[in-house]
Amino acid sequence: MKSIIIYESTHHENTKKLVDAIVKKHNVETASIENAESIDLPGYDTIGLAAGIAFGKFYKRMEEFAAKIPSGSRVFLLYTCGNPSGGYVKSITRTLESNDVKVMGTYGCRGYDTYGPFKLVGGIAKGHPTEEEIYGAVSFYDKISRGE
Repeated sequence: MKSIIIYESTHHENTKKLVDAIVKKHNVETASIENAESIDLPGYDTIGLAAGIAFGKFYKRMEEFAAKIPSGSRVFLLYTCGNPSGGYVKSITRTLESNDVKVMGTYGCRGYDTYGPFKLVGGIAKGHPTEEEIYGAVSFYDKISRGE
C-alpha cells in the first residue's frame, strides 16, 4: 500500500511527533502542507491528513487542502489539540465526504498548547503527546494499513 501523510504542525511540533513515529515503523511518505500542492495524490492508495486544531477544527490550510483531494481517494485523519473536547473532525469530514472521499478513520490526542490566552498561564497539556499517545497513533496506522 502506497501512503502519504500531508501534515501541518506549527507551534510545538506535536502533530509531527505522531507523523514521525508512524514513518519510523512504516514505509510512508510525508509532505508538509506547504509542499502538498505539487503532489500527485492519485498515485497513493491512502492519504493521511495530520494537523493541529484551531478554533474547533483542523488548521485552515489543511481544511482548504482537503477540498482538493480527488474523488474516490481513501483518507485518514490525525490531529493534536490542547483540549480534547471532541467534534474537531466534523468540518473536514464533511468536506471530504462531499467530494466522495472515504474517511477510513481518525486518531486524535492532546498536544502542548500555548496559543492565545494559554500562553499567559504557561500553556495547557504540558508533556503531550505522551509516549503512549504517540504509540496510539502508530497502532491506529497499523490498523489502517491492514484495512481494519
